[in-house]
Amino acid sequence: MAVTIDELLIADPPQAWREAGFAVDDDGTCRVGTVRIRLVGRERGTGIVGWSLRGLPGDGATFDLDGIATTSSAAAPPVPAAHVTGVTHIDHVVLLSPDLTRTRGALEAIGLDVRRERDAMLAGTPMRQMFFRLGEVILEVVGSPDETGEGPSSLWGITYTVADIDVAAERLGVRTSVVKDAVQPGRRITTLRHRDLGMSVRTALISPHVRRG
Repeated sequence: MAVTIDELLIADPPQAWREAGFAVDDDGTCRVGTVRIRLVGRERGTGIVGWSLRGLPGDGATFDLDGIATTSSAAAPPVPAAHVTGVTHIDHVVLLSPDLTRTRGALEAIGLDVRRERDAMLAGTPMRQMFFRLGEVILEVVGSPDETGEGPSSLWGITYTVADIDVAAERLGVRTSVVKDAVQPGRRITTLRHRDLGMSVRTALISPHVRRG
């Protein structure tokens, strides 16, 4: 069974996500595509504080995955919710790594394979990106190509695919940035002003993949 994301645990209040155009159930769960986002409140800290993954042995078992609190899950994918911004699914989750070799080894140990690598620049600093596929979601691992550190990896941000990027931006208004061309050819992206909304996770919306004939 392929490894996929069942749930992301995020230390945000549900109301902040409702203000950002997400449908949130009464129990604090936001259903996006095949993934549950469980909003556990500020009592747990900030940002993405853990996740559960399908396709691993030992349902309910918990372990440290290169610094990320991880739980094995056998739960079936949820029924996706309808979001006012037209979000359909998670395009990719960004993982920051202080040691790319170490992180790659940890991910390969649970059955994931690097699909693609690329070098780029971030604010004038060289970085390397490694891409893993977890079902419909891409895991983008980012770190220095030359330097290593001993600290833990962390889940840093989420980009969501929306049916119509212009409609989504119009509905969010001043809560999001100007729509611009994305790195991926033919796609466009906008970034939510997440702090203004009371969200602790960096959040972007992107147009659908462009199918080439």
